Formats: sequence, structure tokens, C-alpha cells
Amino acid sequence: MVSTSRRLSELRASDLAEHLSDTSILVLPIGAVEQHGPHLPFNTDLVVANACAEAVVDQVGDELDLWLLESLAFSKSNEHVGTPGTIWLGPETLLRVLDDIGRSVAATPAKKLAFLNGHGGNSSLLNVACRELRINHGLETFLLHPSLPPDQGGESTEGELGMGIHGGIAETSMMLHLRPELVRLERGSRNVPEHLANNEHVKFGGSVSFGWLAHDFGPDGHIGDPTGSTPEHGAELMDRAVADLCAAFAEIADFRFI
Repeated sequence: MVSTSRRLSELRASDLAEHLSDTSILVLPIGAVEQHGPHLPFNTDLVVANACAEAVVDQVGDELDLWLLESLAFSKSNEHVGTPGTIWLGPETLLRVLDDIGRSVAATPAKKLAFLNGHGGNSSLLNVACRELRINHGLETFLLHPSLPPDQGGESTEGELGMGIHGGIAETSMMLHLRPELVRLERGSRNVPEHLANNEHVKFGGSVSFGWLAHDFGPDGHIGDPTGSTPEHGAELMDRAVADLCAAFAEIADFRFI
């Protein structure tokens, strides 16, 4: 658990100037509430983003002057449109929300805002938001992930042909480690678009991206193979993610444009 002294929302207004400075980094976990196939809960991305953010702030918050913001649970999940229970913001709405958050952050002494994003469908829009917040509010902005999504150049298992992007072995193993009571592994099945693996360019993680909806790849809504998932693998992934994030935040703390 994160020390209360590192949760911004648990400070008092009279304490803000004492605790925050221009070296402070505010960390905003961003998740999603969206379908993750028949075996994982809607809050998978939120659980992972929260767990990683809390672990990082707990480990290096004092050293790097990190402050944890309350999580943003709802985000751009419209690739899962049509699945009841998915709650999503349109891209214009999310950009406005992030701009409002950025304007509020800019009113504090802190100058750096980092998005720790647990949902790959947000990444392109969050990159846009980083630039807009720099323009509109003068903030130094950063985008991090617990691990880089496979469709954005990150790793995926050989068995998933590099395309385990949603509800596959990595996410399922992480949830078996973090919240096993929410996982129904017996309901999971392999769903990998194997025909795309033969493409050189047009595939997840290829040089040519494409617009897609989850149900384009079958009715269950996941893309990957969760069947070999284990909590032990999830613990390894969690440890690696936190170590990488701690190293990344150390560079953010030292970051200067010139």
C-alpha cells in the first residue's frame, strides 16, 4: 500500500506548498472498464495500472518526489463498443478531461505529469494529450505503460505469434497474481488471428497499423491465448514491470529539454 503521505488527495490544501515543488512528479494511473473476454473482469486494465503505480510510488516515491493521483477508470474503450458493461469516453471527451486535469495540475507547484496507462487503446490519444498539455499549460508530460503493448512494438509470446494484445497470457497471468478471485481461467480459450502472422507489414506490431474492433476477431472479444496463464508468471511480469517503471521514473526525474 502507498503511504498516505504520497497520495496527493490525502494532503490538505494548507500542506500543498510544503510538500510539492517544481521537482515533484504527479502520477496519474489510467485504466479502463471494458470487456476482456469470458475469463477476465471488466476492470483488468485498471487493476494492473493501479497496482503498478502504487508499487512504484511506494518503492521510489520519496527518492524521486512522486505523488500518486486518483486513478482515471473510464477511458477510450470504443474498440469494445457493443459489449454491455464496457464504459467508454469518446476521444474528444477524454482529451477534454485530460486537459482539465492538466490545468488543475498546473495550478500546483509540480511541473511534471506522468500518465501510467494500463489500456493500449488509449496510447495514441495520450500521446496527443501529452503534446496538448505541453502547449496549453506548460507541463512536462510523459506516457508510460506497465509494459509496452505488443501492437505498439512490445513483446508477446511466440505461442501467441506476437499478437497477444487483449486478454492473453500476459494480462491473464497478471490478474491471476493480483486478483485471482476475479479470473475464470476455465472459460478462456485461444483466439489468435494466425493468418496475420504471415504478413510482413499489416499485422499487430507491424509497420502498417489498421483500425479494428474487438469483435472483428471473433465473438469472445479477446485476442491472445490465456490458456497457459499462471500466477507465478504474473508475479514475474509484475516484478519486471515495476523495475522498468522505477528506472523510467528516475529518468523522468532527471529529464531536461536542454
